Amino acid sequence: MRTYFFIIILFLVSCGQPKEKPAVVIEKGNGRQTSEMAALMLQMFEVNQMHKNLITEGKAVEGTPDQFAAIYTAKFTNPSNRNPTFKAFADLYLNTYEKVFETSSDSLKIKHNNVIQSCIACHQTTCVGPIPKIKKLLIP
Repeated sequence: MRTYFFIIILFLVSCGQPKEKPAVVIEKGNGRQTSEMAALMLQMFEVNQMHKNLITEGKAVEGTPDQFAAIYTAKFTNPSNRNPTFKAFADLYLNTYEKVFETSSDSLKIKHNNVIQSCIACHQTTCVGPIPKIKKLLIP
């Protein structure tokens, strides 16, 4: 009898464990809610837009090669999106992003476009909605 009682209590306790929920961030200014990953990607877009502008003006890029390392830890809207494929694309993005800071000015445009192409490649596998906006970051 005690064994059954113990099993029932254990079952109830284990079933009552809260499931992990995606983190939500309130964006400043518009009150819109978004995941940490979406907020990070919006920041990535802004920085890459700034880089595009600087490169087309013939200036050096700003920032640091590791400023988006949070891509490995930021929470998704849908936690199942963090999978081996995403990690491979995150590695690709950070590797190509780092090259922007290591290159000479004559190949800066190519390195920047490689970064943007890595974004597009990832978004083609999971979240296709932002692709038209991301393509605007390419330097013709």
